Amino acid sequence: MIGCVPQTINNEIHRGTITQLKRQKQKGKTYDYYIERYDADAGQAAYDRYRLNSGRRPKWADTSAFVDWADEKMLNDKWSPDVVVGFAKKHDLFDPSIIPCTTTLYGWIDRGIMRTKNMDLLEKLSRKSKVSTQVKRSHKRVLGQSIDKRPAEVDSRQTFGHWKSILS
Repeated sequence: MIGCVPQTINNEIHRGTITQLKRQKQKGKTYDYYIERYDADAGQAAYDRYRLNSGRRPKWADTSAFVDWADEKMLNDKWSPDVVVGFAKKHDLFDPSIIPCTTTLYGWIDRGIMRTKNMDLLEKLSRKSKVSTQVKRSHKRVLGQSIDKRPAEVDSRQTFGHWKSILS
């Protein structure tokens, strides 16, 4: 038992089956035989080829006209991504199915899909982020004073009760 569904094995055999030509010469004549055999490398190559075509294409792959137009407006005219999306929707410049939402457009900029970079967006660099750099937890349990506030005599380990100096 190899722990997979039988159809998986059937699919792999179907993908990896190749036809080989066997040529045999006998008494001056040439005979051709076609034999079907399984080849693991052929099966893997077919799987990889099929895998390239699987899954949904990203929206940006089908919207090159919008991406180019949006890049030009953001780089040359200094429009924000929100203005670009709103203007395109209001004036029906593109098919509504290819116009992304503002959040998606910012994501494309962050991932480098567009020519526009974060440095080109005026508002994005001047705004403070909503998440503070140092998160304060309101439900953190207080377990006494911090170790930074201990008296200096503890560090010297001369007082009775500071056993760490004896043990170490």
